Amino acid sequence: MQSQTTTIIIADDHPLFRGALRQAVASMMPQARVVEASGMDELNATLTQERDVDLILLDLTMPGVQGFSGLMSLRAQYPELPVVIVSATEEATVIRRAMDFGASGFIPKSIDIDSIGGAIQAVLAGDTWTPPDVDLSASEDAETADLVRRLGTLTPQQVRVLTMLSEGLLNKQIAYELGVSEATVKAHVSAILDKLGVDSRTQAVIAASKIGVTQRPSPAGAD
Repeated sequence: MQSQTTTIIIADDHPLFRGALRQAVASMMPQARVVEASGMDELNATLTQERDVDLILLDLTMPGVQGFSGLMSLRAQYPELPVVIVSATEEATVIRRAMDFGASGFIPKSIDIDSIGGAIQAVLAGDTWTPPDVDLSASEDAETADLVRRLGTLTPQQVRVLTMLSEGLLNKQIAYELGVSEATVKAHVSAILDKLGVDSRTQAVIAASKIGVTQRPSPAGAD
């Protein structure tokens, strides 16, 4: 009966892989409803319209996403909604950090459709799923683990601000993009610095990029 009511969002900017994921879902759950999004903005718009989503399949690299920023934002905004990362990478460190940031699973794009379907079913049943042949037992060093924990406390808007800081945008540019005042942006920046335990926006961007939350070079300017 689950397949008759299941709604899954596939968020990936590659039409061919969205098609492969849709095929994997259809092979396991023919009656499932699949909604597609090609970027983070489209995904956010879809989530405001879709009230009964059961699972999001999220690519780590698509428009509007840097590293784990999309995952962090979704987990903060929709904590009860399972998110499974789909990615071309199979690095244990990336998979482990995705799980640390709240992913319910991690599906490498290299695995076959049957395995993808099995992974999706496992997560929908309330389990987590990671590639069985990838060793995730190694632990992060204490400093990195603490930074992951601190980043996990950011709100969705603070994640967006941090991402824009990593792009080198000024406060007034961020304010324009978000439709808020510069004072609000400054408040967000102050909160980000406090939560990450750093003294400048440049340090915040360096800290985030160090563990893959943002993936662009840090801005040249300081506070």
